[in-house]
Amino acid sequence: MCTKKELPACPVETTLTMISNKWKVLILRDLLTGTKRFGELKKSLTGVSQKVLTSQLREMEENGLVERKAYPEVPPRVEYSLTPLGRSLKPIMDAMRVWGEQYKQQNA
Repeated sequence: MCTKKELPACPVETTLTMISNKWKVLILRDLLTGTKRFGELKKSLTGVSQKVLTSQLREMEENGLVERKAYPEVPPRVEYSLTPLGRSLKPIMDAMRVWGEQYKQQNA
């Protein structure tokens, strides 16, 4: 994770820094459809460990992409959603989906 002072000069590299691995991209994909609880994200992201998912969500929260809301209930309930900044990545995610669909069709 980079702090704002450490961000690269290149805008493309800055974007890649914010969504730097497959888990972050897949978390974005899932949260673009709405608020999710931790268990829902874990179930959707086949193969991710609880530790890695927690770490990725924390980084995304620190970078202003994800909002975490904890409810004072028993048992505790925590929900994650995208901030306006996180939602602003939707066109990038849409372009990645379209490209992936086209690639799969051409190489099927």
